[in-house]
Amino acid sequence: MSYDIEGKTILVTGANRGIGKAIVETFIKHGAKKVYAAVRNVGSATPLVEQVGPQVVPVALDLSKRETITEAAKVATDVDVVINNGGVMKAANPLDADAEEALAFEMEVNVYGLMRMARVFAPVLKANGGGAFVQLNSIVSMKGFPDYATYSASKAAAYSITQSLYWMLKEQGTQVVSVHPGPIATDMAHAAGFGEIAEPPEHVAEEIIATLKKGEFHSFTDTMARQIGGVYAGFAKDIVETDIMEG
Repeated sequence: MSYDIEGKTILVTGANRGIGKAIVETFIKHGAKKVYAAVRNVGSATPLVEQVGPQVVPVALDLSKRETITEAAKVATDVDVVINNGGVMKAANPLDADAEEALAFEMEVNVYGLMRMARVFAPVLKANGGGAFVQLNSIVSMKGFPDYATYSASKAAAYSITQSLYWMLKEQGTQVVSVHPGPIATDMAHAAGFGEIAEPPEHVAEEIIATLKKGEFHSFTDTMARQIGGVYAGFAKDIVETDIMEG
């Protein structure tokens, strides 16, 4: 299943900065007709609209609040591609006193937010011909890091949900993509101490477009991610992307 974003209408969560902002800019550059910039505070998208132009339409959406996602879907009835980029991180290791609170915070947005987005927007995508649902997961969904254990756990859970969506939405003609960036030059990466090795967020946006065109499920977007993806490729093809229940 190959997908070309030219002339399509896109919705991007967390669109006002970092990877989300780069996705908006890059998709417009590659011919997207319109991009809904889904953000918690609509005013935060004003600089993006001023920079890119009226093709960017701000819409209020908070991944932790189901009602805002439902309202956003009423606005973005013409959306062809949903990119769930929004996420949160509160670094904690399993033995930290606040580890449970950190994990609950991350699960609320990174996992339950994903489930809410899929539940609300899958019918919209189906009505518009199938389209694509793209989830930003991270390499930490495959490789945990002690100091970021709760974040890694939330992303691992999100990756598991994305795998289920891959099979479920295939039936309605929706291409699902699981994106696994390594260190990317965002505020989150700098806060985590990865600033020196982080790569530009535009790399993520370009790779998502390439992955959609190739009709693939996994998208590894940068040097570190591709190293992990290369090792993981066999398992991904033979297990994750294969219906092992058949035969």
